[in-house]
Amino acid sequence: MENNQEIVESAELNMMSAISHLETEIAKIRAGKANPIMLKGITVEYYGNMTPLTQVASVNTPNAQTISIQPWEKDMLDEIEKSIISSNLGLNPVNNGESLLINIPPLTEERRIELTKLAKSESESAKVSIRNTRKDANNKIKNIEISDDLKSNLEIDTQELTDKYIKKVDEMYSIKEKDILTL
Repeated sequence: MENNQEIVESAELNMMSAISHLETEIAKIRAGKANPIMLKGITVEYYGNMTPLTQVASVNTPNAQTISIQPWEKDMLDEIEKSIISSNLGLNPVNNGESLLINIPPLTEERRIELTKLAKSESESAKVSIRNTRKDANNKIKNIEISDDLKSNLEIDTQELTDKYIKKVDEMYSIKEKDILTL
């Protein structure tokens, strides 16, 4: 029975991975409020290596509309500024000689709707991934040599996991949607 339960456990790990990926993708969708996560994918050249921004500077949000970037080394200011501008995030940092400040403009109604659609799309992708994991697990269950009752129990366990993680995706989307649409 140990190997049989591994199928369900492996499916759960894959479903958790889909949730983790969704969390990362949904965090990148800005909701009109400044958030250091918005700069997560930015790397800067640091002594010949491409290094994540958070490893060469402190990134904070002094208020809901501003991101402040304080480099550990002052001579990194220009390099960080270039990386942010070339990141296609549509952000324009202001260099005051000590740090960079990024003003996050409020979102238009049209942009909020676009971002909601993007969040919905990411949520749907996560659901597809979870359902594919269920399908793979059920195929493995069908091919193992055990009684039909045990197969049925494993399929029920897999379906319960699927329902649990689909519900979690819906909850995450609902929170993000509310966040985006709240002025």
